[in-house]
Amino acid sequence: MKSSITATWKDKMAFEVEVAGHKIMIDAKEEVGGENRGPQPKPFMLVALGGCTAMDVISILKKMRVELDDFKVRVEGDITEEHPKHFYKMKVIYEFTGKDLPMDKIKKAVSLSEERYCGVSASYRKAMELSSEIIVHDTK
Repeated sequence: MKSSITATWKDKMAFEVEVAGHKIMIDAKEEVGGENRGPQPKPFMLVALGGCTAMDVISILKKMRVELDDFKVRVEGDITEEHPKHFYKMKVIYEFTGKDLPMDKIKKAVSLSEERYCGVSASYRKAMELSSEIIVHDTK
């Protein structure tokens, strides 16, 4: 199976990127010749990890019949100072809100995503340090 995107140059440092029929504008900051008309490309690596694991976790928890009031995933990444500047570490923070949430099921869903289902995690794990944290807010 193959996957691809197309990045079409618009002007200066701006590109329109088409992903599965969806268009996204990416650009650079003004100090490097862009006009800041869209996000820079590197943070999409955080988006890919956060989105992949979030979808896994919510799908697994639905199958486990766990009811959530709210769910957020935040991904923090550390970038090297030297060129080529790249992520060398990422941390995924899973934040669950609900009443009497079953911690064992939450931990299992996160573990299944991280170790078995999320292809982004599997790819990144080969290139950098990955860690995670689970935060639960009880709405009693």
